[in-house]
Amino acid sequence: MSTKRTASGERVFRQQCAPCHGATGEGTSIYPRALAGDQSVGQLAQYIAAAMPPGPKKCSVTDAPKVAAYIHDAFYSPLAQERNRPARVALSRLTVRQLKNAVTDLVGSFRTQVSPGEAQGLRAEYFRANQFRGEDRVIERIDPEVRFNYGQQGPSGGKFDPHQFSMRWQGSLVAPDTGVYEIVVRTEHATNLWVNDLEKPIIDAWVQSGKDTEHTASIYLVGGRAYPIRLDFSKSKQGVDDAEKNKDRPVPKASITLAWKRPQQIEEPIPSRCLIPTTFPEAFVVSTPFPPDDRSMGYERGNSISKEWDEATTSAALETSDYIAAHLKELAGSTDDKEKLMAFCRKFVERAHRRPLSPAIEKLYIERQFTTAPDPATAVKRVVLLTMKSPRFLYRELGTVEKDPYDIASRLSFALWDSLPDETLLKAAATGSLVTRKQVAQQAERMVADPRAWYKQREFFLQWLKIDQHPDLAKDTKRFPLFTPAVAADLRTSLDLTLENVVRSERSDFRELLMTNRYFLNGRLAPIYGVTLPTNAPFQPVSLDPKERSGVLTHPYLLASFAYRSSSSPIHRGVLLTRSFMGRTLAAPPAAFVPLPASLHPNLTTRQRVALQTKPAACMSCHSTINPLGFTLEKFDAIGRFRSVENGTPINTAGSYEPRGGQPVKFAGARDLSRYIAGSEEAHTAFVEKFFQYLVKQPIRAYGAQSRNDLQGSFRTNKYNMRQLTVAIATEAAFPKKASSFKGTQTATAQSPQ
Repeated sequence: MSTKRTASGERVFRQQCAPCHGATGEGTSIYPRALAGDQSVGQLAQYIAAAMPPGPKKCSVTDAPKVAAYIHDAFYSPLAQERNRPARVALSRLTVRQLKNAVTDLVGSFRTQVSPGEAQGLRAEYFRANQFRGEDRVIERIDPEVRFNYGQQGPSGGKFDPHQFSMRWQGSLVAPDTGVYEIVVRTEHATNLWVNDLEKPIIDAWVQSGKDTEHTASIYLVGGRAYPIRLDFSKSKQGVDDAEKNKDRPVPKASITLAWKRPQQIEEPIPSRCLIPTTFPEAFVVSTPFPPDDRSMGYERGNSISKEWDEATTSAALETSDYIAAHLKELAGSTDDKEKLMAFCRKFVERAHRRPLSPAIEKLYIERQFTTAPDPATAVKRVVLLTMKSPRFLYRELGTVEKDPYDIASRLSFALWDSLPDETLLKAAATGSLVTRKQVAQQAERMVADPRAWYKQREFFLQWLKIDQHPDLAKDTKRFPLFTPAVAADLRTSLDLTLENVVRSERSDFRELLMTNRYFLNGRLAPIYGVTLPTNAPFQPVSLDPKERSGVLTHPYLLASFAYRSSSSPIHRGVLLTRSFMGRTLAAPPAAFVPLPASLHPNLTTRQRVALQTKPAACMSCHSTINPLGFTLEKFDAIGRFRSVENGTPINTAGSYEPRGGQPVKFAGARDLSRYIAGSEEAHTAFVEKFFQYLVKQPIRAYGAQSRNDLQGSFRTNKYNMRQLTVAIATEAAFPKKASSFKGTQTATAQSPQ
C-alpha cells in the first residue's frame, strides 16, 4: 500500500469524516456506531464515493479510494481491530444451558450409567387380562410408537378377549430440546403414565372420569438426555365377570396414543427416534427460571452477572439440595451414616469443582459443615448449597492458563457437551494422560460420539441457519392451503433429520451439507414438494431433482423461514447468506424500513420490487451484497416449492458476490451459489469461526492470531469433515495461549470466597 496514498487519505478523513465518525472511527454523538467491518478497500471506496458524506457534496472519486485505504488499514479491517484491540479470553460464568446440563449430569453421576444402544421404540408387554401378571403375558416385543386403534378387537386376534386386556410400555424418552413438554395420552380406558419419576405418575387416569379420553401433563426436560418412561393401559369388563352374560354385550372400542408437544411445536405422536427400549435412571432437572444469556455476539455468553442471575443460582441450589436430601438413600447409600454421607459429599464437591479437593477446600466445604450441622442430612444440604454457589462451580474460566490437566478436562467437556467432565476424563487428568495435544484429541474423539455432543452441534446448526428465530411458520392459507401447522412441523423435522444424516455420517462433509439433494420427507410432505410416497409413509431419505435442489440452502424449511406469508424474500435470504455463510457484517436496517407491498406494483416480480426499493446509495452499501445473493434463491416460493415463473414472467436467478480482496463471482442460480460456498475459503473461514465461538463461547482471536488459520488448515486436510473439526476446535480451546489473554468481568456480590 502506498504510504503517500494512505497519508493523503488520512488528511481527507480528518477533514471530512472525523467530525461525525471520530478520530479513530470510534463514533460520536452524531454517528455513534464504530467504523469496523469486513468489506474490502474497493467496496469501501465505492460506498464512500456514492454516499459519503451525507448531503449533496460527496467525497471525490479520486479521494474515496485514498480514504478507504486509510481507514481499512488504521481501524476498520479485522486485522486492524486485532492490532488495536486484541481479543482476550474473558472470565466467564456458566451459561444457563451449561448450568442446567452440569447439575443434571452431576446428580446423575451418582446413579447407574446406562448405554442407550441402537434400538428405537419401547419394550411392550401385552396381557390377556386387565392385570399385569406374568402368567397372563401373551406378547413381548418392541413397539416403534404407541399409536394403536384396536376398535372392537383385541391386540392380536383370538389371543385376547376383546372385553379385557392390558398393555405396558417401558423404556426411555429422549428429549431433543430443553424446555417444557406437554405429554398427551389419548384412550377410552384406564391409563397411567410415568416420565422420569417412576414412583409418581404424571398422568393418573386409572379411574376414568366421564367421557374424558384426553389426558395431559407438562414436564420440564433438559435436551440431549434420556428419561425413564412407563405407560400402562387396561381395558376391563364392567359389572359381573360372567363370560356367558358378556358374550352378547357390545364390545367397547379401544385405542391408545402417546403424543407430545415439544417446546414451541405442535402436537405429534412421540416418534420412534425419540424412544429407546433401555430404561435409564431418573434424571434431576433444575426447573428454576433464569434470565436469558447475552447472545449479541452470535452465541450464548456467560459474560455478565445480575441480581436476577445471582438469585436464580441460589434458587437452583436450594432446589438441588432439596432433591438430593429426598434421594439420599439412593445417591449416597444412607440417610444417616456420617462416613458414607461425607464420602458422597467429597465426590460431589470434586465433580462440581472439576478437580481433586485441596485440604483447605475439604475443610471448608465438608468438615466444617458436618461439624456444625445438627445432623448429617442437614450437613449434606449445606455442602450442596455451598458447592453450587461457589465460583469454582459457577465459573468456567478463572484466569488459569497453565497446562493443568483438570482445567484441560473442563475446557474439553464444556466445549463438546456444555457440561462437566465425566469419570473417564477426570481419570485421564489424574493419571497424566491429558497433557499433550494428542492425548486431548484422543479424548475428544471419544467424547464426540456421545449423544450430548450431537445435541450441542445440532443447536449450533439451528442457530447458524437462524432457525431458532422462526418458531411460528404461518403462511397465507388462501395462497398455500396445503401449508398447515402440521406441514410446518414436518418440515422442521425434515431439516433436523437431513442435518443429522450429513453431520453424523462417517464423512461428515461440510461440502455435502451444501450440495446434497437428499432430504427426509414423509407422506404428508411428499406431494407438496413433488415426490410420490404413500400417504402414511414415515420420514425417509428422498432424492430431489439435483437441478433444483442443493443442500441446506434449498431445503424447504429454510426457504419458508426466510420468506413472507405470501411471497419470497430475497432480502431475508440474502442477509442469512451474507452473515451466516459468508461471515460478513451488516449494519442494522433503518427502523422505518417497510417492504413494498406487491399490490403497489402488481406487474413487477419480487426481484424487481426489491431492486426498486433498495436502489438508493444509502441502501446499496449493504444491499449490493445482500440482493445478488438472495436473488439466486428466487425460484423457490414462500413455502419453499420450486417454480419457474412469477406473475407470468420467467424468474431471473442470476446473482453475484464480491469476496474480500477477490474478483466478483457470478451465479446462475441456487446450485451455482451452493457449489461456490462449498468450495470457498472465505465461507470455510466463516464456518470455522462461528463453530468455534459457539462451542467455546469465546472469540477465536483470543486463542492466538494463528488459531483460525490452523483450524481452517486442519479442516481442509481432513476433507472438510465437521466431526473432525469439532475435535480440532475442542483440542485448540483446551490450551489458552498466554496469561495476559484473560480479562475480568463483574462478579456477583453474594459469592463464596472459595
